[in-house]
Amino acid sequence: MDAIADRETKLDPALEAATDLTPAAPHDRPSRADAEDAVRTLLRWIGEDTGREGLRDTPRRVVDAYREMFGGYDLDPEEALGRTFEEVSGYDDIVLLRDIEFSSHCEHHMVPIFGKAHVAYLPDQRVLGLSKIARVVDIFAQRLQTQEAMTAQIARTIDETLRPRGVAVMIEAEHMCMSMRGIRKQGSTTTTTTLTGLFRSDAAEQTRFFNLVQRHS
Repeated sequence: MDAIADRETKLDPALEAATDLTPAAPHDRPSRADAEDAVRTLLRWIGEDTGREGLRDTPRRVVDAYREMFGGYDLDPEEALGRTFEEVSGYDDIVLLRDIEFSSHCEHHMVPIFGKAHVAYLPDQRVLGLSKIARVVDIFAQRLQTQEAMTAQIARTIDETLRPRGVAVMIEAEHMCMSMRGIRKQGSTTTTTTLTGLFRSDAAEQTRFFNLVQRHS
């Protein structure tokens, strides 16, 4: 059985700064040549020969990979939510998107995080396209992250854009900084949650959310 560390995050003041990740302006970024030189420096630092055949194109490949893996800095999650829909025929119950798989990178060691996000909200006359929720998860995952901050960022974006009666986000993830280095505890899983609105104030709604997620886990 996985060892599970449960930590609940509820958009408290301590996370306000973490939930505001404004990308650096383009003119503040180093050039591609600078980035490739930095990769060469790291390769030399670990003791490699950057001139050998297998590593000659590695700086270029690493920069290409970083552009893809960290593309979330160039995207606006609120814009990604796009239009909302008001023709819901009076539907006002939980909308839940479960098991949204993602990969991210830890901001402390820049090693991978692999996990699943479960995102729910209680509509207030408007609903979102389901693919938009998954897109928001991807945008925040494609940035350097802590799991706690990412959980709060997803909830806050949906809450501020849609203005529903409540948002609930649960993330379950394995951190390679625990599996590959340090204590090397493979299979250890961390669970974080952020609750807003009725999901935070109403114990019955909290229970319904957790039961719906766990029922299909």
